[in-house]
Amino acid sequence: MTRYAVPPGAVVVGVDGSEDAGRAVSWAAAQAELERRTLAIVHSTDQVALRDTAWLDVQGIDHTDLVNALRSAAQATLAASAARAAAVAPGIEVVTAVVEDDARIALAGLSAEAHLLVLGSRGRGPLRSALLGSVSASVARHAECPVVVCRRPGGAVPRSTRIIVGADGNPASAPVLEFAFTQASLRHAPLTVMHCFWDVAVASRGAGVVRPGDPGDQVELRQQLAESVAVLAAKFPDVEVTEELARGLVDECLVDLTPSAGLLVVGRSVSHGCARFLHVSSALAVLERARTTVAVVPESACIAT
Repeated sequence: MTRYAVPPGAVVVGVDGSEDAGRAVSWAAAQAELERRTLAIVHSTDQVALRDTAWLDVQGIDHTDLVNALRSAAQATLAASAARAAAVAPGIEVVTAVVEDDARIALAGLSAEAHLLVLGSRGRGPLRSALLGSVSASVARHAECPVVVCRRPGGAVPRSTRIIVGADGNPASAPVLEFAFTQASLRHAPLTVMHCFWDVAVASRGAGVVRPGDPGDQVELRQQLAESVAVLAAKFPDVEVTEELARGLVDECLVDLTPSAGLLVVGRSVSHGCARFLHVSSALAVLERARTTVAVVPESACIAT
């Protein structure tokens, strides 16, 4: 995988000049300020695609002029993005870079040394606000560091500062929980840790939060959740944390039951075989349906402090 000259540990945001990318720049700049990190703004020109336009010379169109125009446009996009970042967080260090691979390949390569990748969410055609862009989906699936996708807000429910994280009490999901606790601490935001489970009662009762003592309450799952949260709750005593069990599919619970969340955090399993596809699909299902900012955290991620 290609490596690029972006400072290790930076907050990296991919831009393409779209409104969605501009929203991602604002979020990434604020994040870099919170964490006192460098912000790296990256734009892809995809040189492979540019080389494929050489046939235009035969049609009397100067291929070199086209390449230079596209490069100039890339620099203009980076300059505008840097200005937007400076307006949001004037004190942060900002670097810009043009990469010459497909954006999906470039950003996946950068994830090896980045602290965090931030992307907009851009769909296609009349449903562009509802569909997840291919770059966002691909990077969220393959990145080595956490990926934040700034989805377009939707619905009439006002956004809160609350952070919601999906967790199952498995030790492998510890980086996901730690990421959520860290973000809650940085933002002075309340945190809800939600364990989603599915049983046959979903067919008759539908998805919903299960309160202690409710019919079908899963006492063992509740205890497992409490134990998984206890260490981090002690490490982050400033975070107001709530633990919840929810019956239903992961995307139903995290998206439908928490419409006002300011940030959703979901883990992406790095297991192999069928389990790998199941867990990756759960994370992408949340991304596809969410109408707020979503962080996808690899379960093997090392969260820098």
